[in-house]
Amino acid sequence: MAHLKGLILSGGRGTRLRPITHTSAKQLVPVANQPVLFYGIRSMVQAGITEIGIILNPETGGEIREVAGDGSQFGAQITYIDQTSPDGLAHAVLTAEPFLGESSFVMYLGDNLLQGGISELVQQFEQHAPDAMILLQPVEDPTAYGVAELQDGRVTRLVEKPQEPKSDLALVGVYLFTKRILQAAKAIDPSPRGELEITDAIQWQVDQGDRVEPHVVHGWWKDTGKLADMLEANRLILETIERRVDGQVDEASNVEGRVIIEAGAQIVRSVVRGPVVIGHDAVITDSYVGPYSAIARDAVVERSEVEHSILLERAKLIGLEGRIESSLLGRDVIVRRGERTPRAYRFMVGDNSEIEIL
Repeated sequence: MAHLKGLILSGGRGTRLRPITHTSAKQLVPVANQPVLFYGIRSMVQAGITEIGIILNPETGGEIREVAGDGSQFGAQITYIDQTSPDGLAHAVLTAEPFLGESSFVMYLGDNLLQGGISELVQQFEQHAPDAMILLQPVEDPTAYGVAELQDGRVTRLVEKPQEPKSDLALVGVYLFTKRILQAAKAIDPSPRGELEITDAIQWQVDQGDRVEPHVVHGWWKDTGKLADMLEANRLILETIERRVDGQVDEASNVEGRVIIEAGAQIVRSVVRGPVVIGHDAVITDSYVGPYSAIARDAVVERSEVEHSILLERAKLIGLEGRIESSLLGRDVIVRRGERTPRAYRFMVGDNSEIEIL
């Protein structure tokens, strides 16, 4: 099989993560202080794929270009591809045809995370040489996903978001294709919602007798399109970190467990209990930072408690008696104590906001 290319889809508008995504691409919301998009890029590079195309939309494309750059920081070469309208995943594939050429490729949804990467999958694809390989995982609510039906280990039918699913096997946001998928995408009609569905294109291949190989994923997979999934992905990634303390921790502080404290960060009279990551130049003072928290660079936590939460750059928690839990705070958000303070808080707050608790 010829050298594989990579195609990452980062054109979605992230409506389920608003208000965070009113001002930032959903693929750039951080998990363990790294943009979700970076995990997909690194997975491809680890699998030996260094020619990567990234599909963009006009609203967030500039930000993604700026953050990901030319790909050299990952050891890759990135080509940016503009998709002027969100007309479906199969339409995105057609938009990328000049980049893909004759190559087989891995397609990766930019807001997805897959445990263990894709190296083994790429090896299987190259060894077995099917016309397509789809990744599947059992889910509790198949109506929210593209669903595959299997018979004797073979793919027989794919349905996008079925109202009455006949299978619980959802399509994971990673696909491996030969150039045959381009012919399939050109052969199908838009779905009732006006999009060229990748499930319809793969179904066309099945109907044509192409060999579509299923692979059931046994590790975790996360679509980070919603707050709960973002926090769970953050937890899963933090479970894998190893302790590293490059910042300053004073003698009155206690740092426990697997914790990453980046250079320039300061921990003052505080307790930090891992797994936790604290970014460059963040300042934690007279506070408690509990497990599964990711505190981004230049954030401030002062006289407050936070656990199982994500704080983006320059977010501030000041003087809160109750503990912040299961929350996502955008860039430059300020949450401070007012005259009256309830015992617990739970927020999803957009960028450049300020909240005063009364």
